Amino acid sequence: MSRPQDEFAEEGKEVFRNLTEVKKSQIVMPCHANHRQELSVGQLLKWMDSTACLSAERHAGCPCVTASVDDIHFEHTIGVGQVVNIKAKVNRAFNTSMEVGIVVNCEDLFSDSHWRVCQAFATFVTQRTTGGKVQLRPLVPRTQAEQVEHSLAAERRRMRLVHADIMKDLLTNRAFQQVEVQEAEKAVPAERTQVESVELVLPPHANHQVNTFGGQIMAWMENVATIAASRLCNAHPTLRSIDMFHFRGPSQVGDRLVLKAIVNNAFKNSMEVGVCAEAYQGEEPLRHINSAFMIFEVCDRDGKPCTLPKIQPEPLVRGRRRYQEAIARKKIRLDRKYIISCKQTEVPLSVPWDLSNQVYLSYNNVSALKMLATRNNWVLNSEKNKVSLYTLEQKQVLSFKIEFEADVPAERAFMVLSDLGKRVEWDPNYERCELIRRVDDDDFLYRVVTPSISNQGGMVQDFILLASRRPPCDSGDPYVIALRSVTLPTHPPTEGYNRGEVLCAGFSIMEVSNTVSKISYFNQASPEVLPYISTDIAGLSSSFYSTFCTCSTFLQDNRDNPNPKDQPPSSTLNSTLL
Repeated sequence: MSRPQDEFAEEGKEVFRNLTEVKKSQIVMPCHANHRQELSVGQLLKWMDSTACLSAERHAGCPCVTASVDDIHFEHTIGVGQVVNIKAKVNRAFNTSMEVGIVVNCEDLFSDSHWRVCQAFATFVTQRTTGGKVQLRPLVPRTQAEQVEHSLAAERRRMRLVHADIMKDLLTNRAFQQVEVQEAEKAVPAERTQVESVELVLPPHANHQVNTFGGQIMAWMENVATIAASRLCNAHPTLRSIDMFHFRGPSQVGDRLVLKAIVNNAFKNSMEVGVCAEAYQGEEPLRHINSAFMIFEVCDRDGKPCTLPKIQPEPLVRGRRRYQEAIARKKIRLDRKYIISCKQTEVPLSVPWDLSNQVYLSYNNVSALKMLATRNNWVLNSEKNKVSLYTLEQKQVLSFKIEFEADVPAERAFMVLSDLGKRVEWDPNYERCELIRRVDDDDFLYRVVTPSISNQGGMVQDFILLASRRPPCDSGDPYVIALRSVTLPTHPPTEGYNRGEVLCAGFSIMEVSNTVSKISYFNQASPEVLPYISTDIAGLSSSFYSTFCTCSTFLQDNRDNPNPKDQPPSSTLNSTLL
């Protein structure tokens, strides 16, 4: 494998060093390794946490503690004698918390090869020695890569805040409530996999604030989880991923940390182990410090996953609950993997939409548009009366951007343009737009009908679109309205219509002044969309100009609408259209 490019620098330009960036390089010694002469994941978690903490404190200028860590997927293992290179930097600072991005690469000194091991996003909060939190100063992104991560950090924060609600909603789903425990002759009783271990927190386990290092707690949790997994399969398991988790409270030097682990469920090639960390001193009651869910596999000599034995949940209610929750978390992991973790070009078109994956589809929708908007290699194709058409060719995908200014406040333009039902009044490419479902205040499902085009045999086209809108998170952020195709079982392709797909489209609206906004429309042209704009790109037409002039006029006509809370109508009002 070749040496990777610096993730935090722009190609072809002088490398800019982020002031919050912290690097750590560590050669793996036998004392860091497990029985397979591979770096212990617990040790890696300690190194990652300490590096990220230093980055957070460099920006905050005061002590920081780990609040949460997003999902971590370990792509490769690291052997004794190889070098671990960890890089951490603050992606975005909110009021009292900040997101730190962590990238771990492995280096083989003999072959000069490098490969990615994992990537993680951790949230840190400030902590005064006298108590209370510190108001953080904003972080200004300098490079294109930083602008992307700065923008996406707001979306990831949004997902963290609703993570518990997603789990709760999924478990109330009737399909999960009806899951039956599969009886098997050789099923392993879950009680057999139980592990309990106590650790005394000593000064070497603590940070400079005398709090137990978050990475140390994670390492201890990984240790008991590995033992529980081994008891199920009677083999040495490999940790593949850790679900998003939160630290519920601090632990200090002198605490007795009680660590408990049990296998919640076993699937064909993987198992989920639940781990809990609680602390106490003297005769005080246990304090809940953290809970985590770790996914293990057992591989054969060729590195292929082995089939695992079935698990028999504990007979108590909590055993069945853990069994069902593990199934729900597996679905969430799959949604995250195939909707969020994939590169944009790898995400399948028209992903089936349902309430359980709505948050991840919405994230993918908005993040794709934000990534497209931050590209800095747009080429001006044509311009007419301050309405500009730009194009961008990348990996055989053609995208276009139309940009203009409107004498309308940015917030008002956002409210008007986010109602796709009104787009038929200014866009000739929207013949009909029907609201299928109002998911929440920010996400809507539409069916859009467009005129026929020559390469589809004269058939009209329709699209099933997820529209996701976002107001600015901070000053300087744009208003965003993102569109992408999804599929709905209730709305299959119908006779007489060619079902089209939208890869990535939408509006980015920036405030120029209190009365003027700069509006940018983006579209990653799919084969179904390209015919509508191809003549403009070729210079044979300027229909884009007349369309967005009409859009500007429409915005001005609706500038002083007496209803300031303009929103798309509810689905119940549109049921007659469907």
